[in-house]
Amino acid sequence: MSLDKDLQCREIYTKAVCGKGRKFSQVTNTVTPPHAPTSILGAWIINNQYDAVKSGDGVEVVGTYDINIWYSYDKNTKTDVAKETVSYSELVGLSYLDKKHRPSSAEVSAVATQEPNCVEAGISSRGDSVVIRVEREFKVEMIAETKVCVVVCANGCDDDDDKQVDFDQADDGDFEDLDPDLLDDELN
Repeated sequence: MSLDKDLQCREIYTKAVCGKGRKFSQVTNTVTPPHAPTSILGAWIINNQYDAVKSGDGVEVVGTYDINIWYSYDKNTKTDVAKETVSYSELVGLSYLDKKHRPSSAEVSAVATQEPNCVEAGISSRGDSVVIRVEREFKVEMIAETKVCVVVCANGCDDDDDKQVDFDQADDGDFEDLDPDLLDDELN
C-alpha cells in the first residue's frame, strides 16, 4: 500500500473483539423420579444460568438449569412433577482469533442464542427414569487489547469545530411551504 506524502501510518493499542465462536450441541440428561413413570405428560427446562471463562484458545460456558418433568405413575392413576438441577460445561472454540491480542487483557462473554430446550423425553428401557434430549447453542466473544494500524494525516485534519452554527439564527421561513395536513397524515 503506498501512502500519500502527507499521510503516515501509526500503530495504536485498543480494545477490540479479538475472538468469536459459536457452538450448537445436543446432550442427554436422565432424571429418576420418586415413582416409576407410566407416561410423560410434559418436560420443561427453566432457570438457565451461566458464566463464561477463558479456556486456552476457547471460551468455556459453565452453568446450570432446572429440568421439570410432569409424569403419570401407578398405571396412569396419579401424577407428579420431578425436578432436578443439572450442571453443564461447554467448551466453545473460537472460529476467529486475532493472534496479536494481549492475552493478559482478555475478557470473555457468552450469549445463549438458543436457551436449553427439551426436544424429546421418554421413559428409559428399565422403566424407572426419564431420558431427556436437550438442545442448546451459545455464541461467545473475547475482547482484548490489540495493535491496529491507522492512517493519520501528518498536517492535521480540517477541523469543523471552527465553524460554529448558531441555531437561534435559523431561518423560520424554511418551514412556510410545509403542508400541516400532510404531516398529520404521516404521523398517524
